[in-house]
Amino acid sequence: MFCSPPACCGDGRTPLPPGRKPIFCYVTDRRTFEAAPIPSDSRLGDPTPHRAHSLHDSIRRAVAAGAGWIQIREKDLEARSLVGLARFVVAETRETAARVQVNDRLDVAVAANAAGVHLGEKSLPLEMVIEWRRSTGRPDFLIGVSCHSLEAASAAARGGADYIFFGPVFATLSKAAFGAPQGIERLREVCASVEIPVLAIGGVNLENARACITAGAAGIAAIRLFQDPVDSAELSALLKTI
Repeated sequence: MFCSPPACCGDGRTPLPPGRKPIFCYVTDRRTFEAAPIPSDSRLGDPTPHRAHSLHDSIRRAVAAGAGWIQIREKDLEARSLVGLARFVVAETRETAARVQVNDRLDVAVAANAAGVHLGEKSLPLEMVIEWRRSTGRPDFLIGVSCHSLEAASAAARGGADYIFFGPVFATLSKAAFGAPQGIERLREVCASVEIPVLAIGGVNLENARACITAGAAGIAAIRLFQDPVDSAELSALLKTI
C-alpha cells in the first residue's frame, strides 16, 4: 500500500538516515496564475478557463525536479473541471514515478484514476474511505489526512491513514485559518508519536525545510516552494539543498 518506512521515507520517529530522500509534495494552487483554458477530456465538454496553463507547466517542472507527489488542491473548482484537471495531470505524469492525489474529493480521485485522496476536516470520514478501499480491493490507493494537533495525528494513524500532513508548522497566510504556527518542537512530538509518515506543511521554505526533516518529518508539502522557481534545473538544485 505504502512504501515501507525504512526503505524510502524514514520511520516517522527519527530524522531521515543519510541517503534517504524526503518526500516532496507539490500542493497546487492555480489561482496564483493567469487565466487560461485547460485541455479537456472529450467526455467532459468544452475546456473551462481557470488559470490552468501555467499550473501545467509548474507541475511538469516540479516532477522533473524531483517532486514525487502532486496534490491537486483546487477546492473552488466544480466537479467537471476538477476531473478534467486531475485527468490531465495523471496523464502528464503517467511515465514518471510521481503520484497524483486529489484533495478532499474521493469521487474525483477515482474518476481520474489518481493514486490517492487527501482528506481534510470537512472531507468524508477516514473510516468510510478505508472501508471503500477495502471493499473495492484497491490496497495501493493512498489515503492521507490533514492534522493540526497531536490528538488528530494519533487518531488518523490509529484509523488507518497512510500518511498525515501536519501543520501549519510556520506562519503562512494560506493556513492562518488553522490557528497559530505549531512550531518545530510540536512537529517533532507528532513525528515521534506515530508510525506513519508525517509531512510538514505551512510556511515551509528553503530556509526551514531541513529543520522539518531533522525533526523527524518524512517530507514536506508546499505551494510556493514549487511554483516560484523558473525552471526545473533551478528547482532541482534547490531541492537538493533540503
